[in-house]
Amino acid sequence: MRPRNVLIFPAGTEIGLEIYQALKHIKDVVLFGAGQDVSNHARFIYPEYHCIPKVDDPSWLDVFVSLCERLAIDYVFPAHDDAIVALGREAQRIPARILTSPLRTCEITRSKSSTYRLLGTVIRVPRLYESADDVKDFPVLVKPDKGQGSFGVTLASNREQLLSALATVPNPIICEYLPGEEYTVDCFSDRESGVLFAGARIRKRMRNGISVHSETVSLPEALAMARAISGVLDLHGAWFFQVRRAKTGELALLEVAPRIAGSMATHRVQGVNFPLLSILEAERVPLTIRTNAGVVEIDRALQTRYKHSIEFSTLYLDLDDTLLVRGQVNIELIELIFMCINAGKRIVLITRHAGDLAETLAKHRLTGLFDEIVHLRAGERKSDYVSDRNAIYVDDSFSERTDVAVHCGIPTFDCSMIELLIRGRRNP
Repeated sequence: MRPRNVLIFPAGTEIGLEIYQALKHIKDVVLFGAGQDVSNHARFIYPEYHCIPKVDDPSWLDVFVSLCERLAIDYVFPAHDDAIVALGREAQRIPARILTSPLRTCEITRSKSSTYRLLGTVIRVPRLYESADDVKDFPVLVKPDKGQGSFGVTLASNREQLLSALATVPNPIICEYLPGEEYTVDCFSDRESGVLFAGARIRKRMRNGISVHSETVSLPEALAMARAISGVLDLHGAWFFQVRRAKTGELALLEVAPRIAGSMATHRVQGVNFPLLSILEAERVPLTIRTNAGVVEIDRALQTRYKHSIEFSTLYLDLDDTLLVRGQVNIELIELIFMCINAGKRIVLITRHAGDLAETLAKHRLTGLFDEIVHLRAGERKSDYVSDRNAIYVDDSFSERTDVAVHCGIPTFDCSMIELLIRGRRNP
């Protein structure tokens, strides 16, 4: 069986980055990223990033179809709400499988008012007000009918604030204000078997409309609500819904989205790989979901990636206070070593270690890791043993790095610098 070629579009969103994290080590999946020709994080992590116009550009579909044909794409993961609808509407023209729910579901869930009106017969939804004149009790919420996260959501505590919000929020709807705790319920559905997983997490901190601090919680109502929603909406694969408690304590729906969520990683690390399961569901593979027990808390921050111009064929490195720090193996440097091994580069240890070197390496299970070991005698310079000038050198000592840099003319690094090589890629 040939690998599945999977395109993530747009790849630079938090959604796209989570899909990448979930699938990057799957043996029979090859990932490609696509999106606008703008600065975004996808350019730093995907092996290939392809430029596609926005979905409201008249040329986007022709460019997208051509890309799918050229790369022999099997599956497309939409990674933005607008992309879900656009891809769904053009699914017949796209020579790849779109991994989301049917178009009707995608179009309904893109509109909060349509979602509330459809699902209001099976679960609690916020009250909708037709106009400002219908609002007698405050506060109320004004939010875009088609929004992203919490962008544009405005709390109006009086009529003046309400009128101001209606004048500034695009395509606004007026909703009942729900003052209680908010939850996200990550779900997975098989089109024939129904809901296979519904796991809740509480949203503890938001940034730019995105949940960045979440914790898994027990929410007894979650599965019943998921089944009620999926009984009305045809949902395939990964999806989620958000709820908040009303003044009465009852859970009311905020939104439903037929896609991956960025913080689904919270449940992924417990055993629910939503993107992989979505591929298998589309292939109609019988599925069983098993998770590890316990509570998981996630906190997401800016992720650092680099591009650089350093090319080398040999990694020279020190042992004490570099590969071994305070008696323990430096895990980050081990990562760099194995990256070099995978790339066919030589690994040379140059050390002044005062003890029994073989015993120390064996104790820390480092025996056999190096292509060459140089155990210096007193007075010898490390630079004298750097024979490959297409190399880099890692050492905690500034004086040792200076010696190598001056006499060998190669880049030198201390342990705080090597993330450039671990989290970076060389500019072509």
